Amino acid sequence: MSSTRVLVLNSGSSSVKYQLIDMRGGERLAAGLVERIGEQTSRLKHTHVADGDTREQHGPIADHEAALKAVAAELGRDGLGLDSPELAAIGHRVVHGGMFFTEPTLIDDSVLTEIERLVPVAPLHNPANLTGIRTAQALRPDLPQVAVFDTAFHTTMPESAARYAIDPKIADRYRIRRYGFHGTSHAYVSRETARLLGKDPSEVNVIVLHLGNGASASAVEGGRCVDTSMGLTPLEGLVMGTRSGDLDPAVIFHLERVGGMSTDEIDTFLNKRSGLFGLCGDNDMREIRRRVEEGDERARLAFDIYIHRLKKYIGAYYAVLGRVDAVAFTAGVGENAAPVRQAAVAGLEGLGLAVDGELNAVRGDEARLISPADARVAVAVVPTDEEMEIATQTYALVNDSGGSVASGNLT
Repeated sequence: MSSTRVLVLNSGSSSVKYQLIDMRGGERLAAGLVERIGEQTSRLKHTHVADGDTREQHGPIADHEAALKAVAAELGRDGLGLDSPELAAIGHRVVHGGMFFTEPTLIDDSVLTEIERLVPVAPLHNPANLTGIRTAQALRPDLPQVAVFDTAFHTTMPESAARYAIDPKIADRYRIRRYGFHGTSHAYVSRETARLLGKDPSEVNVIVLHLGNGASASAVEGGRCVDTSMGLTPLEGLVMGTRSGDLDPAVIFHLERVGGMSTDEIDTFLNKRSGLFGLCGDNDMREIRRRVEEGDERARLAFDIYIHRLKKYIGAYYAVLGRVDAVAFTAGVGENAAPVRQAAVAGLEGLGLAVDGELNAVRGDEARLISPADARVAVAVVPTDEEMEIATQTYALVNDSGGSVASGNLT
């Protein structure tokens, strides 16, 4: 197949992130972000990677259709337009694929219908993903469009990890189970960690800690996810920027009965006004660390709660895996916050975990080990690359599907 470029689209409720990648050598050709869609203060930031040229547009962008048309125009200015015969496919990030989608999937009407059916369990994400897909289809109806699901990597979890302890009939009727999220990141980072160790992913057990504003942990055994911290929704698990993470379900009943809060108010409270933000008024780890260093007790408590939960998951997943070859930190906080990495493994020397202070303090864009040379368990910093993972899966699917798909025949 002569077409080797993949456009990756990550459509949020008011934003579109994108990258154009040439899969012949994994070369990024262009990247950008459209944000504040639907507002008067919309912004498009576009980078032509080859020459490092970055351009910005400011002003109202009414909707996702207008946003993608603006993206297409910027790509066209660099000779990389959506009409290029070198464009093989468009890969879309879709947050929730339920149990139906366990791998990258060519998008047709039945796929769109199923993604829409999952909106109740991903009300903030799947509608935006659908909007991006439909807009891209309208712009290039002849081009293969592929959905890559955040949940897919976690579908290998055994039922003992994926099921909640509730009546299976009720659970199945309402699709209640642990799905997990950030799957493209966990897949990419677990493989890159194995590569860093000079081993095949099938030989390596890794605990992946994806720590950003949203945060999740996974236990990856021989390249397959066997447990992950997020559940039916991205609310479960670690303490996050604005999400509470693990919580006694009875807190919800208490807030309703005693606090007089509505279901929607509780939803907003736990998803948008809790976590680090709820504890200390900040959800930026850099600001929290600055406040800690100045002696701010609220910030210190928030940091300690964050680390306590993180350490509990490391220990739990160590037990699940039985043998751990590496712990890998990734995403914005995981890649950049040395104090978080240091604190997360402090006291776990008995499990073979430690970080070297000098190595941990080094900043860089490359995957690297930060544990002492003689450590029993490697501790690594592995920058995530969800866009490359989506592009790789998209390109492989389109190639494997043969010429009919490559020409745009999805049926």
